Parts: sequence; C-alpha cells; structure tokens
Amino acid sequence: MTPAYASMASVGVIGPSVIVIAVLAGLYAGTRRRLARASAELAERERELQAEQARADERTRLAAEMRDVVTHRLNLMVLHAGALRMAARDDGVRQAAEELRTAGCESLAELRDLVGVLRSGRAARIPDVLPDRLSRLVADSAATGLEITLTEHGDADTISPAVRRTMYRVVQESLTNVHKHAPGALTEITIHCGPSSVRAVIRNTRPTAAPGLVLAGSGNGLLGLRGRVEMVGGTLTAGPTDDGGFEVDAVLPAFVPT
Repeated sequence: MTPAYASMASVGVIGPSVIVIAVLAGLYAGTRRRLARASAELAERERELQAEQARADERTRLAAEMRDVVTHRLNLMVLHAGALRMAARDDGVRQAAEELRTAGCESLAELRDLVGVLRSGRAARIPDVLPDRLSRLVADSAATGLEITLTEHGDADTISPAVRRTMYRVVQESLTNVHKHAPGALTEITIHCGPSSVRAVIRNTRPTAAPGLVLAGSGNGLLGLRGRVEMVGGTLTAGPTDDGGFEVDAVLPAFVPT
C-alpha cells in the first residue's frame, strides 16, 4: 500500500469516528439536561407537597380551634334559650326563646359539617337548599320585627342545587347586614328565575334606628359573598342607593354542575 493511499484510508476511518463521538457527546449532554430538569421538577414538587402538608396542618388546627371556641358558645346559647323557654311565663318570650334555640341547633349542625371539611381538606357533599327554605329564612327575619317582602318570579326548582345554595347565601348575608346596619329599614327581596340565569336583588331603605344602634362592620361578608358568587360564574354588585338605603344585586347562571 502506498503512503498516499494509507493516509487517505486513515482519514476515511477517522471521519466517521468523529461523527459518532460527536453524536454520543450530544446524546450525553441532552440526557444530562433532561436529568437536571427532572431533578428540579422533583424538588419543586417536593416543596409543593410540603406546603400542602403545612396547609393541611393549619386546617386541622383551625378546625380544632373553631370546634372548641365557637361550639362552646353556641351550646351555651342553646342551653340558655332552652332554660328561658321553660321559665318564661309570657307566650311571646317562650316563642322567641324557642326560635333562638332552634337557630342555635341548626348553626351547630352546619358548623359540624364545616369543621369536617376543614379537617379532611376534601370536598364534601353539601345538602341542597330547597326553595321553601328561602321563605322560612324571610319569615325568621320578619319574626324579629324586620319589615320585609319577598317576590319570586319563575320556578326555583329548575335551577341547579349549587346555584340555589349560592342564591340562598346571598339573601341570608344581605338580611344579616340589614339587621346589623339598617335597623327599622324596609327590605324588599326580588328573585327572578329564568331559563338561563337567576337574579336576586335585595334592597333596603334608610335605617330608622338611632345612629348609636347601627353596628359597624368590616365589609368582609360582602367580599366573601362576591367570591362565592364568582365561583359559580356569577356577578355581584353592592352599594348605597340614592335614598340612603343599600342594594345587593346578584346575577347567577341557572345551571352549574354540582
């Protein structure tokens, strides 16, 4: 073999080897990069799991504290209301005490459900709010002396349970605010149940009680209510009216999967 031919043959062998080595080096570098990304993702996932565990521990702590403090107070309220009902001679006082005792028992039942959700951290099936509960809610407020009217248009049975619950909470929170901030006011509740949307308007007039009796509030109730409405795809507006009253206007979709 001549020297020139040998040189050409060695070049022909070295060329493919260089290519193979380059390919292997590229595969190695790519594998290292993928392993590095996988390691970073694993570390991030571990941090997320640790944060979720911390939140779960905090939920458990809050649930225990709520059970100890709030349940104790509600039990005392129920016991005192029952004792008042038994000792009172006036029929009106006995009836008011029984209504207070019943409301306390219902609050205890709802509180137990909420504490269970906080403890487990899982979604729980919340009982449906039947349409007649809205009438009972209004009747309970009227029994305390609040002048209130309820006007309903459409069939509330046609809307989904999640929307019914949200609408009920809108009315409930609005009435609570009337009791706290607008004693003596006239309150009108109008519910429109259509084929595609539901609208609840709660409007009260100017309070007639002395300014010193009007309680101050933080506004967190309305903020939480707006978040609840938006969670089911609705909108909520609230604010003072020109006549010195207040209006809450919630528009919800008629159907939301439960």
